[in-house]
Amino acid sequence: MRLLLLADTHVPARARDLPAQVWAAVDAADVVVHAGDWMSPALLDALEARATRLVGVWGNNDGPELRRRLPEVATVELGGLVWGVVHETGGKARRRERMRAAHPELDVLVFGHSHIPWDTEHAGLRLLNPGSPTDRRSQPHCTYLTCTVGGGAITDLELHALPPRGR
Repeated sequence: MRLLLLADTHVPARARDLPAQVWAAVDAADVVVHAGDWMSPALLDALEARATRLVGVWGNNDGPELRRRLPEVATVELGGLVWGVVHETGGKARRRERMRAAHPELDVLVFGHSHIPWDTEHAGLRLLNPGSPTDRRSQPHCTYLTCTVGGGAITDLELHALPPRGR
């Protein structure tokens, strides 16, 4: 099963739309996971229409309609692993320990908010942050993640760096 992991798309505040490379990844994915800060219900509509399957949550910048349509935390089984999705996890200090304690049932937790790509493991919990495909903040590139899951394992995890806008 091919997954696309997104967060912090901030459409239309940071970009009018997702980059073409991200839409191509949506088309290639069996499941799209979005860890919040959509900002536009229109983007949710577009991803629901185009993605084979969508798992998403709302973020701190998402208004009432997105909060009505999406949960704050989502849990789903994918490829033999229990995945959680949440926007915020608090500061990076002791994040791994806090999230393991807060989500003892999970194998993987996808989160956003920081716009900083993250891949760590602690006590059987893999923490993944895809960064942002539209707002790099202090990072060298805008980013997203893809991976393959099956048989209780994540393989082919890849952080994709997007070219600067306009190229």
